[in-house]
Amino acid sequence: MSEKLVYMFEEGNKGMKVLLGGKGANLAEMTSSGLPVPYGFTITTEVCNYFEKNKEYPVDLDAQMLDAVKKLEEKTGKKFSDIENPLLVSVRSGAPASMPGMMDTVLNLGMNDIVVESLTKKSGNERFAWDSYRRFLTMFGNVVMNVSHAKFEKLLEEIKEENNIKLDTQLTTDMLKLLVSRQKELYKKETGEDFPTDAIEQLKRARNAVFKSWNNERAIIYRRINHIPGHWGTAVNIQEMVFGNLGETSGTGVAFTRNPSTGENKFYGEFLMNAQGEDVVAGIRTPLEIEKLNEIMPHAYNELVEIRTKLEEHYKDMQDFEFTIENKKLYMLQTRNGKRTAKSAVKIAVDMVNEGLITKEDAVLRVEPSALDQLLHKQFDSKIKYDFITKGLPASPGAAVGEVVFTAAHAKMQSEEGKSVILVRVETSPEDIEGMHSAQGILTARGGMTSHAAVVARGMGKCCVAGAEEIIVNEKEKLFTCNNHVVKEGDIISLNGSTGEVILGEVPVIDPVMDGEFEVLMGWADSFRKLKIRTNADTPHDAKLAREFGAEGIGLVRTEHMFFEASRIKAVREMILAKDLAGRKKALAKIEPFQVADFEGIFEAMHDLPVIIRMLDPPLHEFLPKEDNEIMEIASELNVSANKIKETISALHEFNPMLGFRGCRLAVVYPEIMEMQVRAIFIAAMNVTKKGINAIPEIEVPLIGKKSEFVILKELVKKIAIQTGAEGKVKYSIGTMIEVPRAALTADDIASEAEFMSFGTNDLTQMACGFSRDDSGKFLTVYIEKGIYERDPFQTIDQEGVGLLMKIAVEKARGVNPKIDIGICGERGGDPASVEFCHRIGMSNVSCSPYRVPIARLAAAQAALKEKGTIDEKAFNK
Repeated sequence: MSEKLVYMFEEGNKGMKVLLGGKGANLAEMTSSGLPVPYGFTITTEVCNYFEKNKEYPVDLDAQMLDAVKKLEEKTGKKFSDIENPLLVSVRSGAPASMPGMMDTVLNLGMNDIVVESLTKKSGNERFAWDSYRRFLTMFGNVVMNVSHAKFEKLLEEIKEENNIKLDTQLTTDMLKLLVSRQKELYKKETGEDFPTDAIEQLKRARNAVFKSWNNERAIIYRRINHIPGHWGTAVNIQEMVFGNLGETSGTGVAFTRNPSTGENKFYGEFLMNAQGEDVVAGIRTPLEIEKLNEIMPHAYNELVEIRTKLEEHYKDMQDFEFTIENKKLYMLQTRNGKRTAKSAVKIAVDMVNEGLITKEDAVLRVEPSALDQLLHKQFDSKIKYDFITKGLPASPGAAVGEVVFTAAHAKMQSEEGKSVILVRVETSPEDIEGMHSAQGILTARGGMTSHAAVVARGMGKCCVAGAEEIIVNEKEKLFTCNNHVVKEGDIISLNGSTGEVILGEVPVIDPVMDGEFEVLMGWADSFRKLKIRTNADTPHDAKLAREFGAEGIGLVRTEHMFFEASRIKAVREMILAKDLAGRKKALAKIEPFQVADFEGIFEAMHDLPVIIRMLDPPLHEFLPKEDNEIMEIASELNVSANKIKETISALHEFNPMLGFRGCRLAVVYPEIMEMQVRAIFIAAMNVTKKGINAIPEIEVPLIGKKSEFVILKELVKKIAIQTGAEGKVKYSIGTMIEVPRAALTADDIASEAEFMSFGTNDLTQMACGFSRDDSGKFLTVYIEKGIYERDPFQTIDQEGVGLLMKIAVEKARGVNPKIDIGICGERGGDPASVEFCHRIGMSNVSCSPYRVPIARLAAAQAALKEKGTIDEKAFNK
């Protein structure tokens, strides 16, 4: 740890965010820029980390802090507990990344019975002095000594009730004096000690409390959601208090240099006269729009307008700043890069390039890739307020409103009648695919972010809330219950897939609007990135949509999804139940025309672009019914006995299907299945060629563990190419998925035969980590909370483990075949951190669901720019 633990504001700069935190670094920068900033100093993040590690503070801390206090007293001409000119300070947190409201703050520190009289004399405003005292008692008691805030609020409400008043501003000086007296009694009762009057003792305790707030529950949750490292720590800023509550010549406010919702280049903010900072955000009084300040105090408004311009020119980003006016003098209390909507982020980035403030590279780095989700899906109208009955996982973003249905068949039927429906299931299965496609949104009681419902919904661009565990689904009675609410089939509910909220009734939704700035930004991104971006698509509709979003091919067609459609599931089951090869071929012949049509549609949508088609992957038992009534129905349709079906289900049962009879193993044992699929691919490719469509199929063999498996199936593909006449007429390639750790470790051997490779990260993660994707939700949350895993490895690549296997595979494969195309499919292809990792290890492409294609495009561009060192500090040094 550094010897220097405390920095006066004039000693720092904006490049010291890791050490001084964002707030401290920006206060230092504003000070050095000549802006009117109250004097102060910052205690570094290293102190926070030292305390977390050793459970004590550095020996030199108190001495360095007291030295800084003396310097502060000299600069301000004020002193702690001084009779004539008392010093009061604020004690605030400030992490390297913005964490608004997550940690603790203490204002008006230094107040005691002597100072309240001194402040009265100096200000000439006795009410202000006592109002400041009661605020300090509340904050210190709650933040520092853990006395419930509600108990202080109760005392305040009792005083107001006794005097028949409603607003805090109506409290007279005498009422405030009585309130302070009662607060002191509460403090002593709750803590067993008198309220401390020594300012230095107050400061030490408040400082320690703010450092400890780095690991309060809300801060930990916020860091986990926003992927902020726990080892960063927070700094503590001690700053001279300036007062906006001295009377009508004083005030306080919060402003943005541009509109944070729309991105419009217009000064945006709110303020209150005769108020302290927390009054603006607490909703106790209605703030005024910033333009009104020009009427009340024109000189202060004009100075703010000048500062607004200076801040943007200096930081070259939209700023969110706090200010206070004390007796007509303006002070700047904080500035930081402002939080903004995705629409606003895109507009501001493009506008600032056009204004000459930043470069195109800066603009691309400025927009958070994951925020683009907001632009690509329907959303609730932000003007509408609503209450939700429960929250699940925000599995697929967007908004959905519709009538509740409980089966896929009913969803399809209602949709065909023109009704909007929400499919509610305990959990979905592949058989629900048509119902999911028909529904506006999907709600499940079980499942995680990578559950079937989540993955399929994201692929379809459907809103989905998964794992809403408070919901109890009763499919038989056609209802679900949740927290004393009963929701029946036909009732209308709304889902917010971006937050996981479930709402009773209808909430108005608005369509996304893609404006010119979005297209401009994505064009810049495409010019910088090296990775190709493909999509996961199983239908022509999804393929066309992805192409509109900028996809450069398909990285995964899951053919099993096609098998579940009502028009062909019967033939699939007939094939599974067949007694011999002849029976299986007869059933497969019924499926083949459907497959040909499927592939023709996809090839037409992806003219001139490559299409990876994965051969049948799941175990066969997934295609058979599970319930007795379904078994009886299928037995009647296929003219076989129910016992025969049950015997087949029993024979196909596996203790661990993930490691069982699936993928290439199906094709090795039953080659006729893959032969049918390959034949359909080549027939479809030749059919569309006659229409002038250039089909580029890439046939993918799943779950390879050894080269010898692949060679057998590669020969099968070659044989069918010759039989169909496609050899020499259709440009095709044969490759494999790398899902088995053994395949990753022997990728050089496999690359001697395979023409391309694609990592299947879900299976690779399951096998590498020893986790079941469907069951890991029971413990992974705890693992993440305890820091065993920083993030869910089923949502972002585990770079140290699974990522190492990928890196080894890439290096080994490229050692044999330097030009081999290596990609990744599944939802990791749309995760920005995973995209950056794929770029770093030299992969060729990533593939993701259509609605995440723009996210991957932007993330890939940022990865390339970061590698070049073209990193905008404002974008990444947060």
